Amino acid sequence: MDENINLLPVKSDFVFKLIFGDQRNVDILAGFLKSVLDIPAEEYDYLTVVDPYLKKESADDKYGILDVRVHTKNGQVIHAEIQVWPIPEMKERTVYYQSRMITGQITSGQDYSVIKRIVSIIITDFEIIPDSEKYHHQFRYRTSDGIEFTKLTEINTLELEKLPLKADNSELWYWVKFIKSDDVEALEMLAERSPQIKKAVGVLKELSADERTRMLYEDREKARRDIASMVDGKVRDIARNAINMGMNTDTIIKLTGLNREEIESLQKVI
Repeated sequence: MDENINLLPVKSDFVFKLIFGDQRNVDILAGFLKSVLDIPAEEYDYLTVVDPYLKKESADDKYGILDVRVHTKNGQVIHAEIQVWPIPEMKERTVYYQSRMITGQITSGQDYSVIKRIVSIIITDFEIIPDSEKYHHQFRYRTSDGIEFTKLTEINTLELEKLPLKADNSELWYWVKFIKSDDVEALEMLAERSPQIKKAVGVLKELSADERTRMLYEDREKARRDIASMVDGKVRDIARNAINMGMNTDTIIKLTGLNREEIESLQKVI
C-alpha cells in the first residue's frame, strides 16, 4: 500500500460495514463483539452475518443507513450501527428498530417462545447520554435496584467523543480507538494489541488503497452532504418566515433547532 494514501474513516457507516459486516472478516467482528458484550463465549463459535452485501450501485443507498446484523450460534441477533451526524430522536429510533426486529421474528399462531434475544450496539460520534462521562453504557429492562425483568433486549451505546485519551486496559478501548482513529501511526500501534485488530487495520488499508471503494465512499459522502445542505436550506427558510411573522427567538430555536447566533445572523439580513 502507498504510505501516502489517506485512510478511509472507519466511523463512516460505509467503511464500517465493509470491515465488520463481511463474513470473510467474521473473526474481526467476533473480536469487537467480545469487547462490548458479556454474552457466553460459545455464542461466538458460529457467527452468521445477515445480508453481508452492500447495494453499492443503488442511488438510494448513498444516504441510507448501513448496519451490521449477525446471528450467533444459538440464534441471538446482534445489530450494530454507527452514526456520525447527530439524530435528534436517536433513542426513540433505536427502540423502534429493536421492536421491529422482535416482532419480525413471530408470525400469527406462533408461540412467543420463538423470539430470540436482540442486542443492539449503537456507535455515535456525538453525545446521546448527556448524564454520564462514560463512553460505554449497557441498558436492559431492570428495576432501580437491579432486578431484571427480561434479557430479551439489550442496548449498548458507544460514544466516540467520550473515549479517554489514555487506554483503560479494556479490550473495548482499543476497538473504539480503532473506529475513531484515521492516523496511520496510531493504527499501527493498535495493530499490536491483538490479531483481530491487526487484521482490521490491514483490511482498512486494502480498502483505502482500492480506487473503486474510495469512489463509492466519496459518492456516498457527497450525497449525504447534498441532503444535509438541502435540509439546512429548508430549515433556514422556515426560520426566515418565522422572523418575518414576528416570532421571538426562543420559539424559533425550538421550531428549527438553530442556535441563537444563527437566528440573530438571519435577522440582520432580513
